[in-house]
Amino acid sequence: MAPIAITMPSMTELLVILLILVLLFGAAKLPQIGRGLGEGIRNFRRGIKDGTDSPPSAEEGREADDRAAS
Repeated sequence: MAPIAITMPSMTELLVILLILVLLFGAAKLPQIGRGLGEGIRNFRRGIKDGTDSPPSAEEGREADDRAAS
């Protein structure tokens, strides 16, 4: 059996995926989804770096975001 090569999607394929996402979730919901995904990635990286097992509280998360922004 020949190996299957996985390539990056082309611009047309990315546009089709974006169109499907807009149809499924609506244009207003996409920024919220992106923000939540970004927070999850930040918390994951922070947890890896700090070696903590529990997620930060909402207050700690806001304080860390404020420090990072300044």
